[in-house]
Amino acid sequence: MNRTYINEVQKEIGNTVKVQGFIENLRNSKYMAFIVLKDITGKLQITVEKEDHPDLVDTIDQLTPDSVITVTGKVVENDYVKMGGIEMIPEAIEVESIADALPIARKAIAATKKKKAVERSSIDQRIDYRWVDLRTDENQLMFKAQSCMVNAMRKFLLDQNFIEIHTPKLIAAASESGSEVFKVDYFDRNAYLAQSPQFYKQMAMAAGFERIFETGPVFRAEKSYTNKHATEFSGFDLEFSYITSYKDVMAMEEQLLKAGLQAVKDAYGDQIQELFGKEVIVPETPFPVVKLADLYKGLEEDFGYVVDDSEKGDLTTEAERLSYDWVKKHYNHEFLFVTDYDAEKRAFYHMRDENGVPQGYDLIWRGVEITTGAQREHRYEVLKKQAEEKGLAEDVKFYLEFFQYGCPPHGGFGLGIDRLTMLLVGESIKDAEFLFRGPNRLTP
Repeated sequence: MNRTYINEVQKEIGNTVKVQGFIENLRNSKYMAFIVLKDITGKLQITVEKEDHPDLVDTIDQLTPDSVITVTGKVVENDYVKMGGIEMIPEAIEVESIADALPIARKAIAATKKKKAVERSSIDQRIDYRWVDLRTDENQLMFKAQSCMVNAMRKFLLDQNFIEIHTPKLIAAASESGSEVFKVDYFDRNAYLAQSPQFYKQMAMAAGFERIFETGPVFRAEKSYTNKHATEFSGFDLEFSYITSYKDVMAMEEQLLKAGLQAVKDAYGDQIQELFGKEVIVPETPFPVVKLADLYKGLEEDFGYVVDDSEKGDLTTEAERLSYDWVKKHYNHEFLFVTDYDAEKRAFYHMRDENGVPQGYDLIWRGVEITTGAQREHRYEVLKKQAEEKGLAEDVKFYLEFFQYGCPPHGGFGLGIDRLTMLLVGESIKDAEFLFRGPNRLTP
């Protein structure tokens, strides 16, 4: 008999089916046993009257929470059962795996007359046993939503004639700045883990691919101990040719995010609201845009936030956070494009206008930066000069060669998939990554 997923069981009332999963809850008394079985699609109550099924008693007595079982039985309606008014009366229970007592408390449990309250284990304790922690409804919903969002964004780009590519993560030179990279032994020389696929995305433009995207790992050797930084994360990057301005890049990103969030809202919006208390808001387009200097002026006027002139060429962490309050107040929007950064704060490959202003932006969502995007400098001599200004000409010599043999105007951006997930459900990056990697975390 083939397995039936629990979310399909309601179609099988009166029939005998086979279900498989983890035991989420178990009540085993002298005369009755109630098992809540959970698979990735849902939950089902298994009800056993021991007098009617004496052959199952020994099996039930050895079961523990989180054990894995296969149950064959008849699906029946029961209005008293909270889970959809359906239960299963088992004919056979096969034990696949018996679970030891769990080493962590995945959720806080309130005190009762008979039991003390149980405090939830810390996030670091839970990461030590991440495979156990991931069995919760919240964690599984988070990754279902992430999968849905990435799939919708991928589909959106494929429909826009983009090609998906996969670039190397072992590279011969530091990707962008010469710092914040992991150095690894590579036979008789050094190699580095890629900070981003930036150079290879642009190589694809020089190759005439015109529109490309990639999802893959990104490595950053930053000793950052915040709720939004990681040393390895999953990136969603794209690049496309024949643009006239960085505003074309912004417009593409607006539509991409709108498609992703619409798909998540349609599929999981109600569940995210229920389990995380977060509304999935599909943004209106176009997104609000503000110059960096004007944002600082607005933050001072509205919130009394003032920074030293030496810091005004870039966005401070506090200004980033306050920008959410500012954009909600003035535009009733969750997203904000910030433009006109100082050239010294932007990568050398960003195109600059006649006044030396980088032709790019940061995108802030819910007070956290999720993207740096730009029109790239595609003219060889100009690009070479900008690399020399930053002292990188030798380090990026191989990259500069991409532009010696013809290259169209182009631009692009990168998104952190884990950071998007984090902001979507209101959790930390440690919760939002399948397995977090940080300065003090390399296992499991």
